[in-house]
Amino acid sequence: MSETIHTRMLILGSGPAGLSAAIYGARAGLSPIVVQGMQPGGQLTITTDVENYPGFRDVIQGPWLMEEMQAQAEHVGTRMIFDQIASVDLSARPFRLVGDGGTVYTGDTLVIATGAQAKWLGVEGESALGGKGVSACATCDGFFYRGKKVVVIGGGNTAVEEALYLTNHSQDVTLVHRRDSLRAEKILQDRLFAHPNIKILWNKAVDRFVEGEGMAGLVGVDLVDTVTGEKSHESADGAFVAIGHAPATELFKGHLPVDNDGYLVVEKGTSKTSVPGVFACGDVTDKVYRQAVTAAGMGCMAALDAERFLAHEDFAASQKVDA
Repeated sequence: MSETIHTRMLILGSGPAGLSAAIYGARAGLSPIVVQGMQPGGQLTITTDVENYPGFRDVIQGPWLMEEMQAQAEHVGTRMIFDQIASVDLSARPFRLVGDGGTVYTGDTLVIATGAQAKWLGVEGESALGGKGVSACATCDGFFYRGKKVVVIGGGNTAVEEALYLTNHSQDVTLVHRRDSLRAEKILQDRLFAHPNIKILWNKAVDRFVEGEGMAGLVGVDLVDTVTGEKSHESADGAFVAIGHAPATELFKGHLPVDNDGYLVVEKGTSKTSVPGVFACGDVTDKVYRQAVTAAGMGCMAALDAERFLAHEDFAASQKVDA
């Protein structure tokens, strides 16, 4: 017979959003349970240097930061469970989630913090040079390329925004796009075309990220013309893949509304979804900022929203008893 585990606050996902929600939920006495998912710690566990998380003068390591967050969550009363959720039922409370092994998790509230993953090109050298010149976040890593040459790959809003942001650090930014026109909004395109430090390589696709000798890391990208097939090389110290993100929302499609890009929809200014008692935070609902610190802040919001939801219910129930 499968085991059933119940909690006042069930949290799905263990990145900065989920663990921050757990810390606040535990301090509110809700004894939260975090189901960690396939990537405990979230995207920061595959990030090396972190230089922009508040509170640390020196560069810290992403995995270390997540270990510290988890330790803090456990210290204040969070239970961590390593499992992958296979199905959900949000039609009644307590909400019911079933793990791969058959364990049933029920929660009076549910906080969804399953995050998102950057989309990658899948070409040679991309994985090997991750953190050594290849990145999917200019806001996170652009600072490391001050005064250096960088390339951005993509043609949508994200790519154009990343290219424009990188001009704060580099005087030599190249946008590589596989077509002859951009998909980005016109106002962004106008800013891009007008910027003197950005050049555009049209009809070019990345064939390979090129690694230098020894500890050099990335030294450039090999390109192929999508029209003629001609090959070329562009030297670069840093390359930013900006072809979008994929939020981890498959589990909730048909249960909760998602927007055109697949992100969970929440009530503006809150973490509330369309189902009372279900809250969403972090990259699973945020396609604008996508930072560890904003995810942590949203996790705090979700825990506070959940605590207030339960407090309101408890008060309403007590009033009925008194009557």
